[in-house]
Amino acid sequence: MTKQEIVDLVSEATGLTKVETETVMNGIMGTIIESLANNDRVELRGFGTFGIKHRMPKKARNPGTGEPIYLPERFVPTFKPSKLMRSRVNDLINK
Repeated sequence: MTKQEIVDLVSEATGLTKVETETVMNGIMGTIIESLANNDRVELRGFGTFGIKHRMPKKARNPGTGEPIYLPERFVPTFKPSKLMRSRVNDLINK
């Protein structure tokens, strides 16, 4: 599902226009990104938690050429779904 498809579905469900819905969605995503950039955790109860994980520098290999490469220290965004989301998805898939 794409962002536009989500905007269309939420717009129909709420009665807001697609432009208003997209503006709200962009605001939510921007706020989450800004919070993560400030090393803050974002918890959406019943949905999940966004966070940042530190990765140490390491040596790796290019799988195509086998050539060794160096991966620098970095921070990566993470997402951990809530128990409610996990159980709901499992229930829907196992029907």
